[in-house]
Amino acid sequence: MSMPARLGRYAVRRRIGSGGFATVWLAYDEQLDSPVAVKVLADNWTEDHHVRQRFLEEGRYLRKVESPHVVSVYDAGELEDGRPYLVMSYADQGTLADRLEVEGLTPAQAMEVVRQVGAGLHALHQRGILHRDVKPANVLFRTVDGEVRAMVGDLGLGKALDMSSRLTMIAGTPSFVAPEQAQGEALDARADQYSLAALAFLLLAGRAPYAHASLAAAAEPGPPPSLSTDDRPFPREVEDVVRRGLAPGRDDRWPDVTAFVDALARSLGSGAQVPIAEPWMPVDPNLTQPGAAPSRRPASGDLGELGEPVPPAAAPRRRTGRVVVAALVGLAALAVGAGVGYAYEQRSETTATLTDADGNLTVTVPETWQRTVAPDGWKPPNDRGEFPALSVGTSADWTATDSSAQGVFLGILPGTELPQQVPQHPECGSAAEPVEDNLDGDAAVTVVYSSCPGGVTVERVVQVAVNRLLWVQVRSASRATANAVLDSVDTSGI
Repeated sequence: MSMPARLGRYAVRRRIGSGGFATVWLAYDEQLDSPVAVKVLADNWTEDHHVRQRFLEEGRYLRKVESPHVVSVYDAGELEDGRPYLVMSYADQGTLADRLEVEGLTPAQAMEVVRQVGAGLHALHQRGILHRDVKPANVLFRTVDGEVRAMVGDLGLGKALDMSSRLTMIAGTPSFVAPEQAQGEALDARADQYSLAALAFLLLAGRAPYAHASLAAAAEPGPPPSLSTDDRPFPREVEDVVRRGLAPGRDDRWPDVTAFVDALARSLGSGAQVPIAEPWMPVDPNLTQPGAAPSRRPASGDLGELGEPVPPAAAPRRRTGRVVVAALVGLAALAVGAGVGYAYEQRSETTATLTDADGNLTVTVPETWQRTVAPDGWKPPNDRGEFPALSVGTSADWTATDSSAQGVFLGILPGTELPQQVPQHPECGSAAEPVEDNLDGDAAVTVVYSSCPGGVTVERVVQVAVNRLLWVQVRSASRATANAVLDSVDTSGI
């Protein structure tokens, strides 16, 4: 989805992020002179009644809860093309996942995050709502009166507790999901408590308690691992609290979220009601500035239903962001490097949207990445034909194996099925397991390489047509920035 000029009465500034079901935009409420986040259902799900209902239920659930630690919903509406949207509080300090990309937390900071997230979950439970997807990406930070506040967001999997005895969809994030949820059993608030305990383990130990690759693995997690290591030892009392929170059997856990949070606070020696020294988390002043209010004037050129410029004879666009990718046999590894730190990228609100020479490929990158741009296509290995391609990087040598530059490559190549292996990167320290998926009708596979020269490298292949593949390589200083670039990729006329 290209950036619209407006969503309802809200003037759009930039995209914050996107997933399989929705895209979130930073927008401006001109009537109240305030930045807001607008979440829009993805166009390919508009006619799916079940998905649409879940989207709207998220807004209704959030609207029921009055808590400083739960994302607020201010408004809801429907675009001219029928897609619903939710207008929500803007988390100007990013997510917990963003913070962990940059640095870890001290035990005191970790405890405060757990305390505030626990308060948000308790508020949801008091209103009869389960979250069901507590993880770092769903913990948002917002500046309020000069202080950072943690909030629970994204109730896309949220469910009313009075529905917990009925057959429910098996969903959640494997490393944080409770075993009974992974097994599809009826749920209660102890499922969210388990996820909060897994989050506390991650924040204290610097690693997740489990690295489940699937919900099937999460259904049988085994005994909780030890929290302590030689580098990060914790008192036995802390170990016992977290271990009980991660008990595979719900009857062996703490009775509710509040009991777990209070016990953890006492075990860490802070007392449930003892405030942390202020400020508990530093405010990034650059992130608190969403920018000047946008102009009320419409964008120039012909406007589509969402206010976006419509190119002449534009072919239907296929959105390829957020589909998971990985596999490419026989392709020369076009290594992608990393350079400037993620903290710098997050502080720059300026991005650039670039397109190849024929208008087939589009990607949005940090503005500093467009120092070298090659939009004129390529010849894939072992093929004589020429195909659309686009390369964007912070330097001319960003594809070199030992380069610390950043960039992205998009290339169309012939192929009727996904390859069995993507280009390998021995210069990187580790490679995640390939992840396969099928979102928006496009089969895809992704592999993430970590500890590369300057950051991470991501390889992605998407089946964008019966006989065409899209190959994407990204090298970035952080996984979060790489994800944002991947999410922005569009193909047109393929």
